[in-house]
Amino acid sequence: MSRTIAMLAYPGCQLLDVSGPWQVFATANELSGRTLYGLHLAAAQPGSVTTNGGLPLQADIGWQHLDDLAPLDTLLIAGGSGHAAQCRDPALLEVLRHQAERVQRLGAICTGAFLLAAAGLLDGRRATTHWRHCARLAREHPEVEVLDDALYLESGGVHTSAGVTAGIDLALSLLEADQGSELAGRVARELVMFLHRPGGQSQFSELLAQQQRASGPLRRLLDRLHADPGKPYRLEEMANSIAVSPRHLSRLFRRQLNTTPTGYLTRLRLEQARVALIESPQPLSLERLARHWQLGGAEQLRRLFLRHYGIPPSLYRQRFGHHPDNRGTPSLTPDVKEAPCPSASPCSPSARRC
Repeated sequence: MSRTIAMLAYPGCQLLDVSGPWQVFATANELSGRTLYGLHLAAAQPGSVTTNGGLPLQADIGWQHLDDLAPLDTLLIAGGSGHAAQCRDPALLEVLRHQAERVQRLGAICTGAFLLAAAGLLDGRRATTHWRHCARLAREHPEVEVLDDALYLESGGVHTSAGVTAGIDLALSLLEADQGSELAGRVARELVMFLHRPGGQSQFSELLAQQQRASGPLRRLLDRLHADPGKPYRLEEMANSIAVSPRHLSRLFRRQLNTTPTGYLTRLRLEQARVALIESPQPLSLERLARHWQLGGAEQLRRLFLRHYGIPPSLYRQRFGHHPDNRGTPSLTPDVKEAPCPSASPCSPSARRC
C-alpha cells in the first residue's frame, strides 16, 4: 500500500531539509520498483518557493488543500532561516494543528520544530532541533523538553530531527519502520549514508572541526591523513612532508589542535574502525579490525572504545549496528588472545611511528 507524504516548504526554507528526506523516499520507490510513497511539496500556494540558498522549489499543492491528499500519512516541515516569519503566521499554525489531528505521522526537520512548538504541538513532548538553536527553543518554549544531543527522536507521535542532514536520518528511520531494515539499508547505501549514525549531534564532525581549525602546512597534512588514515605514517615522514622538524610538528598539533600527532591519528583511525564495525553485515574479528586500522590488537581496541565512546565494541555494534534480523545480537567473532599494545595509544612514541 502506497503512503502519501507531504513536505512543507516556505520562502527561506533550507533546501536540504526538503530534498534530503524527499530523496530517501524517492530512492525507496526506485530501488523497490514500486510506488511505496506518493510525494508532494506543499507551500502557501502552488508554484515556486525560493529556498534560503536561492534555489527555487516547485510546490504542487497549497497548505489549505492538504485535506485533498486523502489519506495523508506523513507531514514533514522543513527548517531554515525563514522559519521565524512562518511562526508568526496564524493561518499556517492552524493548518498544522488541523493536520496533526488527521495525519499518521507529523514531523519537523531542523528549525521546523519551532513551527510545531508555535502551534502548541510539542507541549509536554521531547524534541530536538539544530544544535545551534536548541537553547533558544528551550527558552522560547519552556513547555517543551529539548534534547540537544539527539539526531532525531519521536515523542507522543511527533518526530523532530537535528539540523539539515539529520533530516535524512529521520527519513531513513521512518522508511525502516515502514518497509524494514533491508530496504532502508539499501537506500542508505545508495545515498552513501549510515542507516543508524551512532552518537548524537554534539559529537558530530568533531574531527572535521579539528581539521577545519588547522591552518597552513598542518591543514595540508591533515587532509592527507584523512584521505588515507590506515597508512603506517612515521612522525619524521609527516614532518618532512610539510618541511618542518618532528619537534615543530608536535608543537603545531599541540598549539592548533591541543593533541599530538599520535593522538590525532589514533582518533581518526578509531572513527574508521567504528564505522566498519557498525556497517559490516558480516561478523568481524576485533583483532583483524584493530590491525587493519593500525590500532594495536583486540584488547587495545576495546580500551579505546571504552575511553572514547563509553561502551565496548560488542555493545556498540549491538546498539548501533545494522542487523538483518534486528534482534540486537552482537556480531563479533571470538578474538585471538594476543598481548595488547603496552602503551596507552596504539603507537609507541619511542618507535616514532604512528
